[in-house]
Amino acid sequence: MGSSPSREFNKPPEGSLIKLFDPWKSPLCTCPLKYSLNPYTGCAHRCLYCYITSYIPDAFRARPKARLLSRVERDLRKIDLRLPIAISNSTDPYQPLERVREDTRSVLRAIGSAGGKAIITTKSDLVLRDLDLISAMKAAVMITITGLSAELSRKMEPGAPLPERRLNALRELRRAEVPVGVRLDPLIHGVNTERESLLRLLDRLAECSLHVTASTYKPRADNWKRMKAAFGDRLRDRDYSEKVGRTRYLRREIREELLGWLKEEVEKRGMTYATCREGLPELQSAGSCDGTHLIPLDKD
Repeated sequence: MGSSPSREFNKPPEGSLIKLFDPWKSPLCTCPLKYSLNPYTGCAHRCLYCYITSYIPDAFRARPKARLLSRVERDLRKIDLRLPIAISNSTDPYQPLERVREDTRSVLRAIGSAGGKAIITTKSDLVLRDLDLISAMKAAVMITITGLSAELSRKMEPGAPLPERRLNALRELRRAEVPVGVRLDPLIHGVNTERESLLRLLDRLAECSLHVTASTYKPRADNWKRMKAAFGDRLRDRDYSEKVGRTRYLRREIREELLGWLKEEVEKRGMTYATCREGLPELQSAGSCDGTHLIPLDKD
């Protein structure tokens, strides 16, 4: 267990549902080596800023995966269980279809039974339904929150639960001693980056979160079109003139100022801090950028 796992050794075979996480081979990704599993294809939360519409057909229509559980159980026998499994990176594991199908619950049960580790990322308070499984396994939860405004959330994330429900989920998870963090993701310059609003949000998070990961909006052509239609002149092309690979970025000086200020405010409130794909590793004060450092290692 002492040496770090090799990427070649841990690469699952072709056709696996559990894959090594590799976000477009971004040179700015600082994620630790981990797996990725999406229990569903497509996401009914229909967030305007979502990037999956650039590579998943009919991306805002959620549908189940054929033979999900049997394929996951097969994959669990072949992967290196020392690595965490991220659930999920492209679609929310707790979207409305999960209330009916319980596919995410089945996957979590299988991972727990195999002795695996999971980092669960969601915008939904439906995660509370699975507290029995999550609290008994090596798992941590990251809740994505883009602000406190219900009006903005309805406009920008029309299918997702409102912010107060997500905050309640954080409180309940923390009360159950499940390690939790928050993703402030995306931070959209001119839309949800007003300082007083962010300070109010951080005050609320300090009551229920251990960690914050912040990430600025990285537009692609399709989601930029949706966001421009919704927010007009609040989004300016010249603010997103930096490019890393095929991805557009908020100008570095704006990112550095915003994310540096956030680090100070987050740490002032007793939480650890990291950024996601920003090229600013000096801002990280946590054991990981994605929350995997929160996963408890002492569960049987």
